[in-house]
Amino acid sequence: MGYFTSLYSSELPHRARAVYMYLSDRSDKEGKCYPAIGTIARELKLSRSTVKRALADLEKSGYLRKEQRWRENGGKSSNMFYLRKSDTS
Repeated sequence: MGYFTSLYSSELPHRARAVYMYLSDRSDKEGKCYPAIGTIARELKLSRSTVKRALADLEKSGYLRKEQRWRENGGKSSNMFYLRKSDTS
């Protein structure tokens, strides 16, 4: 079957599936990427709140782990997202 088979058969809401596919498309070979929430929202035509809920859904279900990144001056930067490949675990 296809790459996203376990994602499709999961109980995740459609917002979480869309965000996972977006992140998967932008991740490197290790499943890492760091787009800003505003960028995800704009490109998927979703609200920032919807993206945040989707990310929380993905974290809770184990499809995603996020880590805060910091700038040199101590300010927050975008999160680093680590994806669990949906059909490999």
